[in-house]
Amino acid sequence: MDFLQPPGWVRPKGYANGVAARGRTVYLSGMIGWDGLQQFHTADFAGQVRQALRNIVEVLAEAGARPEHIVRMTWYIVDKREYLAAAPEIGAVYREIIGRHFPAMTALQVTALIEDRARVEIEVTAVVPD
Repeated sequence: MDFLQPPGWVRPKGYANGVAARGRTVYLSGMIGWDGLQQFHTADFAGQVRQALRNIVEVLAEAGARPEHIVRMTWYIVDKREYLAAAPEIGAVYREIIGRHFPAMTALQVTALIEDRARVEIEVTAVVPD
């Protein structure tokens, strides 16, 4: 996996500008902050991020993939201010579950998610090396 950082560009914090990888591609649906039984245990933004990231790790494992194989994440959030206010806690949760692996990422504020109680949905693409 090669992280793409053009010369002279400021290094992004918490994500990569781009990633080049070769291997078996794994696509995950958007994961939200409920457990495998589709039960929410918190309305807290960072708590839902924690559960969504745990869900991502569990589904990746089904493909023989690990967090360090993630090449792209797209975060759909319902409230930009809520996301920014929780940023320090989100960073800690991310490092706890995913580690210090920062793939290409995009975050979008959306008007709503399909599940009314969901505060965040995270979509992932991973590449498991050959």
